[in-house]
Amino acid sequence: MAVTKVYIIYYSLYGHVENMAREIQRGANAVPDVEATLWQIPETLPSRILEKMKAPEKADDVAEIRPEQLLEADGFIFGFPSRFGVMAAQCKAFFDATGEIWATQALAGKPAGIFWSTGFHGGGQELTALTAITQLAHHGMIYVPLGYTFGSGMYEMEQVKGGSPYGAGTYAADGTRHPTQLELDQAFHQGKYVAQITKKLKI
Repeated sequence: MAVTKVYIIYYSLYGHVENMAREIQRGANAVPDVEATLWQIPETLPSRILEKMKAPEKADDVAEIRPEQLLEADGFIFGFPSRFGVMAAQCKAFFDATGEIWATQALAGKPAGIFWSTGFHGGGQELTALTAITQLAHHGMIYVPLGYTFGSGMYEMEQVKGGSPYGAGTYAADGTRHPTQLELDQAFHQGKYVAQITKKLKI
């Protein structure tokens, strides 16, 4: 059987989204005949600013993606931190660079999911996904929400948990909080779920 390629494309400043992305990759690769690859969205901030922000080094085992490489994939899962309820500017800059692909609608019909990190409860756990869907819609991609397929984990009330029916998520708080096991489990589920759907839709 032909391999189904799922690209997990993310931007991560302090590592929270990266941790989620790696778990999503594990979930996607758990589906037979699926090859899930991690890609980083290029940084736009100068190194001097990153130093002042005390941002850690980017993962050296994940390559940066170019817009034209989107054409290689059968499906996508995009991840990013929230900035005032929308995706980080680095991600918007990447989508803004896909104009030539948009003009040909080469990504139309390809499934795509979304995951994210926010600071606190009011930081955009749902709004970030909703505002990101516009990027997928203009490309004609098929948005794949989680719904409540994660089961009982969706109804957890005893601990803080990011995510929603729109996708997996985590809270970074002041930067010291990291994804919990439950949040990572949801990320794994999303990777597997989107990969299964991508495999079904692959022509």
